[in-house]
Amino acid sequence: MFNISNHGGNVFAVARSLGIPPEEILDFSASINPLGPPPGVRQAVTAAFDSLVHYPDSDCTELAAALARSHGVAPANVCVANGSTELIFHLPRLVAGRRALLVAPTFSEYAEALLQAGWEYDYLVLKSDAGFALSPDALRVELAKGYGLLFLCNPGNPTGRLYGREEVAEILALCREAGTFLVLDEAFMDFCEEESAKQLVVASGAGVVLRSMTKFFAIPGLRLGYALAAPHLVERLAELRPPWSVNTLAQAAGLAALADSGYASRSLAYLAAERAFLASGLGELRGVRVFQGAANYLLAELTGGMTATKLRERLLASRILIRDCGNYRGLDGRFFRVAVRSREENRRLLAELIGVMARG
Repeated sequence: MFNISNHGGNVFAVARSLGIPPEEILDFSASINPLGPPPGVRQAVTAAFDSLVHYPDSDCTELAAALARSHGVAPANVCVANGSTELIFHLPRLVAGRRALLVAPTFSEYAEALLQAGWEYDYLVLKSDAGFALSPDALRVELAKGYGLLFLCNPGNPTGRLYGREEVAEILALCREAGTFLVLDEAFMDFCEEESAKQLVVASGAGVVLRSMTKFFAIPGLRLGYALAAPHLVERLAELRPPWSVNTLAQAAGLAALADSGYASRSLAYLAAERAFLASGLGELRGVRVFQGAANYLLAELTGGMTATKLRERLLASRILIRDCGNYRGLDGRFFRVAVRSREENRRLLAELIGVMARG
């Protein structure tokens, strides 16, 4: 009925296919903070409107300084971009080499960026039965084959698996031993900041940390992300960016989001409660195995005869959209991902799932 998208959040295409307004779809496919943007963001974007007669600050000077303060690094360690995806497409030009290793299942744009740059890539596929654990011994053996880049998403997307700071420190050491540059994608690390390995990677000069402001601060339509790295790497990334890639409204939104000191604590408390509620409800469904995650989404596996594609289509009949994960390397047609949303919305999803699973 519908093709699987490479991403969640394709709500506009799905709405067109159904012939309904996007607002009528309850989107569990995109993992965005259900609290919406911090209250000050709307006001900041409106106030910045008159500045649109000027070109944006290409260096994102104020936002880079604010991000540096937030992360306890220097502004020279920050490179702001039009979403972290922009940076992903620059990374193959940042380092020498033509072969990369991707820890899978993982975000599809790593492979796309490598393909566009003429790189080859292999996968180190983690097993669901092992909870998507990453074995240092297996990684050491794989890295010995010779790779210029290693892409690791933490928490994993779509698995939600969190690799603690000590685990990442060991991964970084293995990369340095093998001469492999580490790309640590912490797009969802705002939901578990205490385990971030950003300081280790920045200090090493042997890797880059990617961060996103769109998920946690609920502004995906503005496209805003950044890299944390040693100054010489930031300088090179800045050279690779096209001029004015981050627009004025996005920069204003980012500054306002960071200025709301209470937003993070409110979000973390809310999402922890809702993630636990949703995980419990999914776990009670016959024919569903749910994986515990550290971010604002949950991966689940269908253990009966139902496929994720069939489940997606049945839920769409009730105008609920989930992420069919059958096109992730290392997963198959049994896996799906759902975002953590509000209590009312989570209840609705669970109620619809109960009905769908009962019908078989």
